[in-house]
Amino acid sequence: MALKILSADITRLEVDAIVNAANTQLAAGGGVCGAIFRAAGYSQLQAACDKLSPIQTGEAVITSGFNLPAKFIIHTAGPIWRGGNFGEENLLRNCYTNSLKLAAENNLQSVAFPLISSGIYGYPPRDALKVAVQAIKDFLAEKDLEVILTVLDKSLLDSLQ
Repeated sequence: MALKILSADITRLEVDAIVNAANTQLAAGGGVCGAIFRAAGYSQLQAACDKLSPIQTGEAVITSGFNLPAKFIIHTAGPIWRGGNFGEENLLRNCYTNSLKLAAENNLQSVAFPLISSGIYGYPPRDALKVAVQAIKDFLAEKDLEVILTVLDKSLLDSLQ
């Protein structure tokens, strides 16, 4: 299948799994993470996450999607941007790769990602987009999966040209 890049609300997508840009404690946060917790049902999602936390940056775990259209939520902890010289690119790549591996291991056919670490974690959005697209394309060269990457800033799509 293929990679699609959309400007969309990830909590409304009808896919097998959406990816939560989580923190290592898998606690409800702001941004995309907060929106996912609100849409899924805060208390039941937090209870499920509490059983799986903590995780390391770049790792991924899976829970039910609860009240979301998506059946599952894959939670991955993205890197905090510290200037680019602390392994952030590799950690970010691991977020995408490990999430996709988890989707494949669970026989999922479709998964949607936000642009991980590009919000409050400060990763420059254009750089984050390049890492995301390359990591996803590398994975799709080996596995057949429908992947959607959601971006809030439509002007980022121009950087892919």
